[in-house]
Amino acid sequence: MSVIYVLIPIAVLFVMIGLAIFFWAVKSKQFDDLDKQGFSILFDDEPKAPANTELTDQSDNKTSNTDHEPR
Repeated sequence: MSVIYVLIPIAVLFVMIGLAIFFWAVKSKQFDDLDKQGFSILFDDEPKAPANTELTDQSDNKTSNTDHEPR
């Protein structure tokens, strides 16, 4: 019976902590748009540009054939 005197305040403390976390989440607008994250995985944000290897910058390829020859 004496265990109840310990468990009831602990349970009340857990409920108060849970309510505090819930009200913090509501105040910080965690529940404003519940559908956005669910739909965000279905659609791309920006269309991807096709990769065009012919238009690459030739200045990036500064290695010459002499760099790879054995000495």
